[in-house]
Amino acid sequence: MCIIFFKFDPRPVSKNAYRLILAANRDEFYNRPSKLADFWGSNNEILSGLDMEEGKEGGTWLGITTRGKLAALTNYLQPRLDHEARGRGELVTHFLTTEVDSLSYLKKVSMEGHLYNGFNLLAADLRQLPDPAIEDQGQEYVQPILNKYAAVCVRGPGYGTRTNTIILVDTEGHVTFTERSMLDKDPSRWETTTHEFTLQS
Repeated sequence: MCIIFFKFDPRPVSKNAYRLILAANRDEFYNRPSKLADFWGSNNEILSGLDMEEGKEGGTWLGITTRGKLAALTNYLQPRLDHEARGRGELVTHFLTTEVDSLSYLKKVSMEGHLYNGFNLLAADLRQLPDPAIEDQGQEYVQPILNKYAAVCVRGPGYGTRTNTIILVDTEGHVTFTERSMLDKDPSRWETTTHEFTLQS
């Protein structure tokens, strides 16, 4: 299971405060192919890692655009996975690559959620704060926590936390995206990269 922590303050009182602080861990099989976070898209406006698993290519677990769209996904364990289900990572990619607002997108996803294995989805437009979708998101989908995967950082044979991400958005719209990723399926080797940009108005 993955985990996301976030603090959201649409109108911080201090100029030195952040509108958004997001911290996330991606837990995944070590041998699942993926790309490290970098800019991509028609105008290099999307910053995210990318899933490269055959049949799931192009999906992502967390991303932000220079226009201020942010989406993040966690999966949750269920008794039986549907191997014919659509890749959950496309939920994030579709939001980041379309002009649909977050509330409309989440309503659409709620009608199509049965097409995917279990997930939680966070979607927001940081240019239109506050977003009512953030306030109510996930209330009806709370799942019991499974002890085996309830740790903040998961380590197991062949499966565990592969990526740590921090996204900071300050009062001026300056974004700092820092990602720490496991290298070569080796839990003792990590690489950290940071990307910075200002949200377009």
